[in-house]
Amino acid sequence: MRVTIFDYGAGNLHSLAKAIDQPETEVRLAVDPAAAVDTDVLILPGVGAFGPAAARLGAGRHVMRSALEGGLPCLGICLGMQLLFERSDEGPGLGLGLIPGRVQRIEARRAPHIGWNTIEFSADPLFEAARLEIAYFANGYVCRPESDACVVAWTTHEQTRFPAAIRCGNTLGVQFHPEKSSATGIRFVHAFLNGARA
Repeated sequence: MRVTIFDYGAGNLHSLAKAIDQPETEVRLAVDPAAAVDTDVLILPGVGAFGPAAARLGAGRHVMRSALEGGLPCLGICLGMQLLFERSDEGPGLGLGLIPGRVQRIEARRAPHIGWNTIEFSADPLFEAARLEIAYFANGYVCRPESDACVVAWTTHEQTRFPAAIRCGNTLGVQFHPEKSSATGIRFVHAFLNGARA
């Protein structure tokens, strides 16, 4: 199975690639969004700022969105999840617009939200399989979809409740960093990949 990480010039891609690595899986990086979707699974990594990442999508934005709408399995992590939305208050540019909504600055006394936090998930088979109930977060912005129907997990920082994970078809976005969430986070990544393989 080919797994492609879209490299938009930020993020700890080494630890993510290591988390993805498993038997019969080929991991590669791609800087061209149109080339990135020539794969079995697409990963949109975390860390970085919305503006520069949106600029990297450029003219390839429509190609990538079309691939996701067509069923290409995709895991968006932190900033990668935010790129699934239309716009962000963090910076200029357009996201993929797969999820109607906007990314907004987190309303909290202690911001950004950094550290371990609990996750409330619905009856989502992926979360149940991985038994992921706590994860590592590092985010100053949160996703606000127009409809909560796409939200499969929530978390709360201080008094602010926000989506910890969203799902749209074969695309899953997570605000936390599974690659930094110890053994359960790695198990979560592998469960996603196994589901894509199946």
